[in-house]
Amino acid sequence: MRKDESERIGMADMDISLIPITSAQNPKVKAWASLLEKKHRDRAGTFLIEGVHLLQEALKAVGIVSIEAVAVDADRGWPEELAGARLPERTPVYALPASVMAKCTGTDTPPPVFAVARKPRYGLDALYREGGFVVALDGVRDPGNAGTLIRAADAVGADAVVLGRGSVDPYNPKTVRSTMGSLFHLPVVEGDLAELLPEAKRRGIRLVGASLDARLSCYEFDWRPACWLLLGNESNGLSPAVSALLDERVLIPMRGQAESLNVAMAGAVLMHEAMRQRYFASGRG
Repeated sequence: MRKDESERIGMADMDISLIPITSAQNPKVKAWASLLEKKHRDRAGTFLIEGVHLLQEALKAVGIVSIEAVAVDADRGWPEELAGARLPERTPVYALPASVMAKCTGTDTPPPVFAVARKPRYGLDALYREGGFVVALDGVRDPGNAGTLIRAADAVGADAVVLGRGSVDPYNPKTVRSTMGSLFHLPVVEGDLAELLPEAKRRGIRLVGASLDARLSCYEFDWRPACWLLLGNESNGLSPAVSALLDERVLIPMRGQAESLNVAMAGAVLMHEAMRQRYFASGRG
């Protein structure tokens, strides 16, 4: 049996035909590869979803994530893990050689599948919900840290994540991978904190940030009313402009000899304390 026949049989249950592309010079391949750079993602309004798990999570986000194209490794065919997946109607699926797959993805070993999706568009309603909890990043530039914080925010049931100016692009391939699919579970908004924070304060939302100089423990602070958790740059912390708007600074107590936690670890600790107070204290949850 020829390879192209086995690929058609493997996809038969899903009624999808593979469209072969063999050259890295194909215009579609060049367009997909360009999405590894932010300027091209911004221009096209699309981004890459790499790997089986992320595609599974994206397909569950019906009405939020719009898949425009899918590409699979021609030698490996359609991944078994996606056998029950349902792509949007008329989504083209392409079969690429491994060498061409590698040009379109940001990993050392190309995944068996990737997709091109349109960036979701969110309004600002989720930022100002009554009793809401929002995580805002001020100049967090490391994709792994930003992705981990989005994942932690998803885990604790945050209403949204805001990435302020100077923060990494949430659609950077490394950031997307680090979220492990959480990018598709809650609103992730890019915005200007100089505009969003004063509006939050005007609505009675408290702004809280972590500080090694704070006197109040994060376990003493009351996280139950509406609040935004502000997390700053890996090296410099919160910017002076953001710090000036804080209503409260909290400290994460530590008993060992570590001087501090990195922003992803600190953020996860603070978020889970907020969740504990909101949903699991006094018999709640």
